[in-house]
Amino acid sequence: MRSLTPVLTAGALLALGFSGCDDAARKPTQAKVPALQPAPTSTQASQYQIDQSTIGPLPIWNPGSHPPKSLLRVPDGKTWLIARVEEKFAAGEAEYKAGHLEAARKDFDEAVDWILESGYDPNSDPKLRELFQRVVDTVYGYELQAFQAGDGFREAPAVPAAIDEVADMTFPVDPGLKARAEEAAKNISHDLPLTVNDEVLSFLNFFQTPRGKAIVETGLRRGGRYQEMIARVLREEGIPQDMIYLAQAESAFQPLALSRAGARGIWQFVAWRGNEYGLRHTWWVDERQDPEKATRAAAQHLRDLYGLFGDWYLAMAAYNCGPGNVQKGIERTGYADFWELYRRNVLPKETKNYVPIILALTLIAKDAAHYGIQVDRDEAVPTDVVKPGRAIDLRLVAETIDVDVETLHQLNPSLLRLATPDDPSFELHLPKGSAEKFSAGIADIPPEKWVSWRRHKVAPGDTVTSIAKKYKVTPAAVASANNLEKGAELNPGDKLIIPATAPASEKSRLVQYRVRKGDTLGGIADRYSVNPEDLRKWNHLKAARVSRGMVLRIYTIGGAPEAASSRTRPRRKAGSSAKSRATPASAVAKNQ
Repeated sequence: MRSLTPVLTAGALLALGFSGCDDAARKPTQAKVPALQPAPTSTQASQYQIDQSTIGPLPIWNPGSHPPKSLLRVPDGKTWLIARVEEKFAAGEAEYKAGHLEAARKDFDEAVDWILESGYDPNSDPKLRELFQRVVDTVYGYELQAFQAGDGFREAPAVPAAIDEVADMTFPVDPGLKARAEEAAKNISHDLPLTVNDEVLSFLNFFQTPRGKAIVETGLRRGGRYQEMIARVLREEGIPQDMIYLAQAESAFQPLALSRAGARGIWQFVAWRGNEYGLRHTWWVDERQDPEKATRAAAQHLRDLYGLFGDWYLAMAAYNCGPGNVQKGIERTGYADFWELYRRNVLPKETKNYVPIILALTLIAKDAAHYGIQVDRDEAVPTDVVKPGRAIDLRLVAETIDVDVETLHQLNPSLLRLATPDDPSFELHLPKGSAEKFSAGIADIPPEKWVSWRRHKVAPGDTVTSIAKKYKVTPAAVASANNLEKGAELNPGDKLIIPATAPASEKSRLVQYRVRKGDTLGGIADRYSVNPEDLRKWNHLKAARVSRGMVLRIYTIGGAPEAASSRTRPRRKAGSSAKSRATPASAVAKNQ
């Protein structure tokens, strides 16, 4: 759903009268079947600069390998270890800031491994303890931001909205298709008027090509997951059941669909319109991607639009481009009729195609076999719903109930991060039958540790030391959290509590984004979860418009740092071309 102009107030629209079509005789012939019923804190400079000549002889080993256990016997070994860890950690930070993530990961891992494999207990020395805590905190924060797929600071990759692929295209009309389509329209049950004209026939023709058929089949297949829920909500809101095909046209029922204009979800709400209908968009959740909540909001919006225009075709057009644009077209032509506005070319091209696309999909979906399409629809996925009551890491949830994180993401598409919001009212969907297992398992971990602690299922060959290394904690911490005696054997299948370090505090990160064709200021702001007005200020934009090729500064997470100069203007840099619009992480970023 895209709005191209400011929306008129409801009062203003209701005050306007809609005239009928006085010259209907001039309209082309068409068959119209009436409706059957109406980034983390940087470490300080090394505090442990030392003169290596005072250390004494050192053991010899391959510089590319980890230090051997004999490091313990070196005079001033702790001091030497601290210096080496600081050096490796600083190298990792330099690589990270330069955008060399794999190299940074290697340096950070080695910095942590040197401490864990040195044989020293980090708690035995204040300096070593402070260094270990600082390194692990910062590395963990960086990992959350950039390294781990689907991590706590990077949104799950979006997918292109289906409507973007065909909305601005035109296709030839197959003359032999018209008679068959008209006959089929008369024989199918429907609660929206079904017009069969050349505009609709052109998309009927496209949807029978290999590419068009793939779009239809994907939508019909995925739609099975949501069909029952959508039908119920539309019925409760008094909206024609055939409006489900608007969602198929918009997104092919993909909750993570993202349009060029920043519209999201199966009903493609832009941020401000979603907010108008109660869909929250925070750092942690975007309810436009919640299938049921977004369906409720879309039904209410369509009902409001029908109340303004008294016509479902005009309501659909207004859903796409905003009621203001439709009203302007009516005022310019004197016709409150979609096809007249179409022929008089007073609607945006995408909107002109929007209604024919929906009608074509409706005709095909209701009689798929007639159009040579066979699809096995997905079934709805039953779930258990729990209210954690506070923030919890999805990895901990997955490890507790023995499912993968991807399953949790599919059941909770509104979650943008790898953790739930710290909101007592948030409802987390789990696989059917797992609620009791979750409640029993999570009780072993203090609620304040739900965003950092983990669970580990012991595999053959696992040891306390190897597990501790994997999660970058000390073996002593793992043993203590699980009441394990020294040298205790682990049984495969057992689950251990891992007292992982809490993530570092959130800081802003500067990314640079090159504007692409079709981008809007609001869409870009929404993609990076920032305020459009802030985006204007950061880039000294006088108007809420952006042009293709512009490079914008965007301060993600915590907003622009106070020390950032407000006079700094964006500069184009070599290699700053943007990648696919489907993935927000594809922007040119200093940390990528």
